[in-house]
Amino acid sequence: MEIKTINAALCAKMFLGGAKNLEANKEWINELNVFPVPDGDTGTNMTLTITSAAKEVASLENPEMEPLCKAISSGSLRGARGNSGVILSQLLRGFTKGIKKYDEIDAPILAEAFEKAVETAYKAVMKPKEGTILTVARGMAEKASELAQEGVELEEMLEAIVAEGDAVLARTPEMLPVLKEAGVVDSGGQGLMQVIKGALDVFKGKEVEYTVEKKSTGVSVSQAQIEEKEIKFGYCTEFIILLEKPMSEETEHDFKEFLMSIGDSIVLVADEDIVKVHVHTNDPGKAISRALTYGALSRMKIDNMREEHHEKLIKDAEKLAAQQAEEEKKKEPKKECGFISVSIGEGIGEIFKGLGVDCLIEGGQTMNPSTEDMLSAIDKVNADHVFIFPNNKNVILAANQAKALTKDKKIFVIPTKTVPQGITAVINYNPERTPEENEAAMLEEIQHVKTGEVTYAVRDTHIDDKEIHEGDYMGIGDHSILSVGKKLSDVTKDMLAAMADDDTELISIYYGADIDEETANKLGNEIMELYSGCDVEIYSGGQPIYYYVISVE
Repeated sequence: MEIKTINAALCAKMFLGGAKNLEANKEWINELNVFPVPDGDTGTNMTLTITSAAKEVASLENPEMEPLCKAISSGSLRGARGNSGVILSQLLRGFTKGIKKYDEIDAPILAEAFEKAVETAYKAVMKPKEGTILTVARGMAEKASELAQEGVELEEMLEAIVAEGDAVLARTPEMLPVLKEAGVVDSGGQGLMQVIKGALDVFKGKEVEYTVEKKSTGVSVSQAQIEEKEIKFGYCTEFIILLEKPMSEETEHDFKEFLMSIGDSIVLVADEDIVKVHVHTNDPGKAISRALTYGALSRMKIDNMREEHHEKLIKDAEKLAAQQAEEEKKKEPKKECGFISVSIGEGIGEIFKGLGVDCLIEGGQTMNPSTEDMLSAIDKVNADHVFIFPNNKNVILAANQAKALTKDKKIFVIPTKTVPQGITAVINYNPERTPEENEAAMLEEIQHVKTGEVTYAVRDTHIDDKEIHEGDYMGIGDHSILSVGKKLSDVTKDMLAAMADDDTELISIYYGADIDEETANKLGNEIMELYSGCDVEIYSGGQPIYYYVISVE
């Protein structure tokens, strides 16, 4: 039977189908990233964004259109991560604005909602680029409008919209030279197409199950103490027996009976060659001794469950103390200005704390913080004016989205694209100035900071006129890849040579989690010799994935 309209129940199923399809293809979308860096990127960010909304949608029983639209819009806005995730959330926000007043969606309403989606998303981006997710969305909206005027039915319209989206996506390399050079289509556009295709599959009858993970309520200190006392058998014991001969049913039964006599939570799975064993017991040695009579042991694992509970007890107490400290902080008189910074390593976090930053958000390059993370941090900072330093170009839109959602404090998002820019911005805060004067000063000073980051390539590609092979070291500047090679120190120094000039006065080196202090100091000494007229400072950044983050001022 031909479906002429989409009601709230079907709309919810289609949205969940789109979310599921995006999630299934996220790694493939990540691989379309222009720079071959080992970051969680477009596919991950878009999936986490839509999953935030999907959980809210899946929890609705017998959904009606307006509550459904609120769940999609609010969930995606708060869960938005990275530029692609924020743009997706704005597309969804605009789309839901176009449908929320209707009980059922027909072709003209669908076309109107597509137009509203594109209009909302374009407004959210300061300088929209063609050849991106925005272009793909606009192409589909224009096709929807054209078909609605022709009186086309829904299924034909949806199939034609998908075909047009694929056609526009295929043309994105012609619009953005960097895509053409890397030999990929736009990853954000591809992510959007997976959402639309998943929705179309459901419209055409595909059944999709979307499971909502229940949120953990946490365990209080008293509960943890009770649970620890109730642990009858303290050691979780697992191993595989490599059988000398197949285990008979009788032997298997006897072994299981033995395990039950010394413990509980028994799992015993026997095959011709191996037996997988799991048991909670107070005497792992007995289980192991008996198992050795049947063959050699492999993959042995013994965990002290009482110790795990004890550690949980400590963590819960620390969490409770931190929550109480936060509550006490809120009772203090408000400061005029507070600071939030995104941080990517223990050492860098300590630097920001030392500079007076009130709240750190762990994330950045390897996992972009969400709008919800930003809102939570804003709530914790007891100040009338709050400065946010995203320290990553892919986090700025989420910070701006949090700013738009905050009503009780004035938020200043300083668009720092790197950690060194963030450090420079904080250093230039002057309590004698007004917040607006500080904003202007910070914006001015971060323009003088050049940043380079050294990491490794996860795939072969050609970009910025450089042939890159999987495993190569890469020195990435503010706008392009500056150096590539097989030796880390050479790539780092070549990158720095491309950044420094006659006006350079200060070189700051932040070494990552995979670099030891001796190696970092050796490189620092070599750089001091090469740039004897500059101050060279070396810090333990502790950042993952990036061996060195280097700034030039």
